[in-house]
Amino acid sequence: MGGGSTASLLVSVACVVLAVFPPVASGDAATLESVPDLVKAMYINVESFPCVRLLNHSGQVGCSNPGHDKVIAPIVRFGNKNDQLVQPSAVLLPLDQMTDFFLRVSSDPELYRKIAGVLVETNGVDDVLELSPDRKFPQQAFVPYSNLSHHWNPMGSGIMWNKYDFPVFLLSEESTQTLQKLADKNEKSANGYLAHVAEFDLVMQTTKAGTHDSESCLREQSCLPLGGQSVWTSLPLISNSSTKHQKPIIMVTASQDSASFFRDRSLGADSPISGLIALLTAVDALSHLHDISNLKKQLVFAVFNGEAWGYLGSRKFLQDIDQGADSVNGISSLLIDQVLEIGSVGKAVSEGYPLFYAHAAGNPSISKKMVDALQSASESLGSDNVKVKPAASSNPGVPPSSLMSFIGKNTSTSGLVLEDFDSQFSNRFYHSTLDGPANINSSSIAAAAALIARSLYILASADLPIDLITLNAIKVNVSLVEELIGCLLKCDPGLSCGIVKSFISPSNSCPSHYVGVFQDLPAGTQFPSYADDISRFIWNFLADRTSSLAGNSSSCTGQCHGEGEICVGAEVEGGGRCVVSTTRYVPAYSTRLKFEDNLWHILPVNSSDPFSAADPVWTESFWNTIGLRVYAVQATSYDWLVLLIGIIITAASYFAVIVGRSYISKIIKRD
Repeated sequence: MGGGSTASLLVSVACVVLAVFPPVASGDAATLESVPDLVKAMYINVESFPCVRLLNHSGQVGCSNPGHDKVIAPIVRFGNKNDQLVQPSAVLLPLDQMTDFFLRVSSDPELYRKIAGVLVETNGVDDVLELSPDRKFPQQAFVPYSNLSHHWNPMGSGIMWNKYDFPVFLLSEESTQTLQKLADKNEKSANGYLAHVAEFDLVMQTTKAGTHDSESCLREQSCLPLGGQSVWTSLPLISNSSTKHQKPIIMVTASQDSASFFRDRSLGADSPISGLIALLTAVDALSHLHDISNLKKQLVFAVFNGEAWGYLGSRKFLQDIDQGADSVNGISSLLIDQVLEIGSVGKAVSEGYPLFYAHAAGNPSISKKMVDALQSASESLGSDNVKVKPAASSNPGVPPSSLMSFIGKNTSTSGLVLEDFDSQFSNRFYHSTLDGPANINSSSIAAAAALIARSLYILASADLPIDLITLNAIKVNVSLVEELIGCLLKCDPGLSCGIVKSFISPSNSCPSHYVGVFQDLPAGTQFPSYADDISRFIWNFLADRTSSLAGNSSSCTGQCHGEGEICVGAEVEGGGRCVVSTTRYVPAYSTRLKFEDNLWHILPVNSSDPFSAADPVWTESFWNTIGLRVYAVQATSYDWLVLLIGIIITAASYFAVIVGRSYISKIIKRD
């Protein structure tokens, strides 16, 4: 029998089966024309976002199927009225009950054994009071002070740092509605012949390989280290790699990555993308100044990647400076005079006006100058009524931030972190899927950008008289803030927005701020392999805003040949243009990793690095496929009934054949 005949037979049989056992999806069995049609009618592929398996030097966190096979289980609701399970089940869980559920699962072995998988419903910000799967003191191991009992993140539950040997998926809004209907059907037909099940495909390669920490999985090549690309630039240009006769440096930093229980839902709108947008907007405002090269201090802007995972970006940046890497030519650690970090600034609107807090560290006199500059900048904004206050002296030190890397490297470093909170995070959704665009205020970010831009002009002027005309001319583009929120935090327009597509060809419209994995050593400082969409956009944006025209203004699609020239917008149709800019990529991965002989190796603890022993060396497991689908199955008792009927029909058919043959034989003998 040919392939076409086989398919036709399958479809014919399917039509009979579907008439008896209706499919999950809506559709008419009579319209089935092929095997793919049959599969589509029987199965629903569910749009969802997985929790995946991560490893560090001491063990594993995150989620995975318990073995090498898919997990299939009936879908049941789990909530206040139904918190008991009679068999291994796919639990449909409201988002606002997620924290209590996972805390209970971790302490209740009997319940743990009944969890085949978890389906977390999507809810809006207004439906959940608070949700933070991170700890109450995030990244406590990197703190440069002794008080570790402070709760910067009082909403933190720590559930994202536990290991779960069952799959967990966050459902999209549409999938949430679908699964709720199926769970309701299961509940109504608890004793019926038909049940709706979820099929989880979340088998991690580290589970197959039996590797249980970063060192073993890197050795067996079942994982890759977390990492990406940081970006830095300068205003004005740093013309060459020599550090002689250069000005003291004011480092202005922000982070570009966030974390979440669910890998691809790490938006981090307030923490830290609001700070990133404020930095980009401040650079845009300062780029219009004509006399910036006359200032007494050099402005260097750095956007770090991997900060949510052991401050990968900032620590690698500082290590590269010490080692004189090409990626940081022109920067000397001896020249870094002040560090100003833009933290969470998206929720600062209080009592009708933006109020920010300056968390200072280091030399008190230098810190005071920085706070004074911020307050002078706020006064210059006049009717905009932007306020700045020093953080409470009762705080143990600066909050979790990249500044900790600088202080850890050099305890005499002076700097401050600008935040929208004083003693505790104002973000109720720190490192959760709900830290999205609805959790921030664009006017707060615009106010922070204006405050930062004017403060930097004051600080970079040092002992020069402040030109009030120039200071008051520094204005931020509020429309740019709104546009960047839409580009970096929403799927519509997302990375398909005009400003992003003017620089790069994005691989995906929906932005994600998960750091990703680092595959191998970078090929260069302009176009490294595997740089993600966000890093490439930041590089191009900063290069464009901090550039001067190149001698040869012809279009380019890669390298430019003049000194200090780089190609901006090389990915767009028609090619980019050569400009002169100091903008560079810097690799961001653990300082305890070395790529050699096509393998990643973990280095011993570096005694000269105070944070080396605390470095978790995060890695992410490989996987072949990740999927979630639902379909209907019949009860086992009904299977036995069908089998019994089939046996009876077969026996009757066999008896009929015997009788028929006997009858025919008699007729033939008579003839």
